[in-house]
Amino acid sequence: MLGRKQKIELYGKGPQQLADALERFPRKMWDFKPSPDRWSIHEVLIHIADSDANAFVKCRKLIAQPGKPVNDYNQDIWSDALGYNGQSIEDALELFKLMRKTTYILLRNIPDDVWAEATGYAEDGIVTLDDWLDIYANHIPDHIKQMEKNYAAWQKQS
Repeated sequence: MLGRKQKIELYGKGPQQLADALERFPRKMWDFKPSPDRWSIHEVLIHIADSDANAFVKCRKLIAQPGKPVNDYNQDIWSDALGYNGQSIEDALELFKLMRKTTYILLRNIPDDVWAEATGYAEDGIVTLDDWLDIYANHIPDHIKQMEKNYAAWQKQS
């Protein structure tokens, strides 16, 4: 089990982890979907930016307005309604990197008493800043695994 400081560092390494992973996948397969109900790498990358945009706001709400609601979002509805396939990967990656950088710096500098107070509530109950960090420290590694599965499925079809 990782401690908070280790999770913050893992969170901060997300953009580099993603960039390193993307070098392993040929660009020509980024629109490949292993099945109609699964996301392509292209869609995953747009999702990552949207998810981090939501996380960016949620993190700040937990810190600045403890005890208040933090909004959830439905990633599948966003993917369909926002036409992820037509969005720019480059713009999404640039946005993701900047949001991660600023939030990483913020997290590194938060005193322990703020961590203790940073709570809110969502549809599924109380959420703390530590809960938030658990999710987002692992978000990129989890999606890299998803991309690896897409790549393996693409190789089998090629």
